[in-house]
Amino acid sequence: MTFAREKNGGRRGGPDRNAETEDISTPRPKPKKKRVDSPEFGQALRSVYQRTIDEDIPPDLLDLLGKLG
Repeated sequence: MTFAREKNGGRRGGPDRNAETEDISTPRPKPKKKRVDSPEFGQALRSVYQRTIDEDIPPDLLDLLGKLG
């Protein structure tokens, strides 16, 4: 059993491309990255970090760590 693409040069993958219609000399523009420079963003990030640090370690995890050490 053979597939149609295998008969036509064995090319696999995406859609067939026509080299005459594809312009490779013009590079595609890269998407611009969004930049966040607001003090509110920094404050929110610090707040989340601090809440994570202040969170208690669950007793079952402390028990497991005790068994390992």
